[in-house]
Amino acid sequence: MASQTRSFKRYRTFVSPLRIVRFAIAPLLLLAVIGCSDDASVVQKIQVQRQARLQTETKQDHLGEVHSLLTRLIELNQDESRRQITYHLNRWLESVPMSDNAAKPELLKTISDLLPSERVDELVLGDRFQRSDVSHLRDAYLFGAIAKWVDSPQSDDPLLTTWLADQEQKLGADEANRLRTACRFFDWTIRNVALEPFVAPPALQITPPELPLGMVFQGAGYRQTDYESVWRGTGDALQRTGVFTQLCRQAGITAAMLAIQSTETGQLKPWAVGVLVGENVYLFEPALGIFVPGPDQIGIATLAQARTDAAVMRRLNIPGFYDYPFSKQDVQQNIALLNVLPVGISSRMRHLESRLAGDRRMTVYTDVDQVAERLDAAAGIAGVRIWEVPILAEVYHAALEQAAQRDPLLGFWYFSRWAIMDADVESSRLFSLARWRHLHGQFDNDDEASQKGARPLYLSQRKPEFEIADLRIDVDLQKAYGIRRELGMAPEVYDRQVQQAQAMIRLGKQTATYWLSLIQYDDGRYDTAETWFRKRVLDDSQLSHWSPAARYNLGRTIEHLEKDDQAVELYKHTGDIQEHGNRIRARLIQKSESD
Repeated sequence: MASQTRSFKRYRTFVSPLRIVRFAIAPLLLLAVIGCSDDASVVQKIQVQRQARLQTETKQDHLGEVHSLLTRLIELNQDESRRQITYHLNRWLESVPMSDNAAKPELLKTISDLLPSERVDELVLGDRFQRSDVSHLRDAYLFGAIAKWVDSPQSDDPLLTTWLADQEQKLGADEANRLRTACRFFDWTIRNVALEPFVAPPALQITPPELPLGMVFQGAGYRQTDYESVWRGTGDALQRTGVFTQLCRQAGITAAMLAIQSTETGQLKPWAVGVLVGENVYLFEPALGIFVPGPDQIGIATLAQARTDAAVMRRLNIPGFYDYPFSKQDVQQNIALLNVLPVGISSRMRHLESRLAGDRRMTVYTDVDQVAERLDAAAGIAGVRIWEVPILAEVYHAALEQAAQRDPLLGFWYFSRWAIMDADVESSRLFSLARWRHLHGQFDNDDEASQKGARPLYLSQRKPEFEIADLRIDVDLQKAYGIRRELGMAPEVYDRQVQQAQAMIRLGKQTATYWLSLIQYDDGRYDTAETWFRKRVLDDSQLSHWSPAARYNLGRTIEHLEKDDQAVELYKHTGDIQEHGNRIRARLIQKSESD
């Protein structure tokens, strides 16, 4: 199969100049047949048209079209935009063909039990872009867009400011900056991806569908893709890891999930994200929502320090409240898991990335064997594998969509959970646009481009309660939320439509309010952010599933306002899903005050 593919590629490479020769001699042959008559002008016209078409096709900036479509992806028809992106990529590929030296990375062997070898060959060695590739490009584009604006002093963690400044002398300016960037990405991830439990059963009584590869319904990590986690702003610790490592990749920073392998069963137990800077692997704990404190609770611990200083792991305990499940002995040998999909190590993505420059530059390819070699050289890394979770997430997503089509109750739950952004109604389209602009760091209106920012778009979703209550008689609002009373519709069916729409409007209002509060923080408006978190999200009349994350973000906000005592009390709030890590942060604040 591979030899046939190479033969086809050589044939296609050889055909291109033949086509040019054919276009050139065809008019001459035609003239020989019809003679030097008046028809010669017709032949000349055909020749000119053909030459013009060839020149147009050659000059068209197909990669520019791809980039333009990616920037506006949320505003476009998804099926049509995927078709167009795939078309432009393959037309570009015809003009800039790949070389024939494609090879499968050795690390692919670590996922041989997840995907058939034929499918792996198709994904990795395929010499044509596929519509399924667009999701990978969308992710690379969006995480790259986030990384650009998040990597700024506005995203610095106050607890690390002095320590990071000291690292410049120890690591050198370049490596210290890479570490600082990783810290910013981790901090943004923890603040913007609200923590969920590892297993999140739905509120409805749903019969779990049968899933492939031993997956369970709403299981840990794979129940959302990395894109869904950042898009929805929620995720478990594994999904936070996905978001964090995606951001690191776009900045050229090597980051991997570290897992401890059971000597009895071989099972992997993930526990922290390791970021490779120089020869050191720095530790970040996504379940706790905080970096692993270094010796004497100063700065960020390296894996080497965690392996030699028992106090590093011991201080992840909160006596009387929480015991951390791993100790110094447990973390002596770790398996590094790379967050990458087969398409991300394909030869076509390597070829594409080599041609991306300027504003179009983004990381779409990972040389996993090279990354594995660097990680394997670090002390405490006993092996490197491709992480199974992102692959399972793709399989889970496809399987659940199919099951939702067959089971009406499952389908209702599946498609209604995020209807505030996914439904095919005007309000959801505006909400999606607001979220897209938010993740691009476009908070305010751009008058020159006549473009609304995330802030005013979110504000438009905050309908007053009297308007929500009057939905039954507000025709314009009914249209915006897709309510139609068809002729002959039973009153109870219409009432159910209205009630579902009202619940959707209220959920949208709560979500928009919370995300507006996050924007105030990221915009450096800490006084305003405090007001929004306290009075609009955490008010007793407005409590929602965002409350624990809002409480944490309120603490982070008032740290900037030098209200450390109040922040410590918020971090000690009992019952929050991130309470364990929050209490560690409270302890670090109190230590910094006493130093």
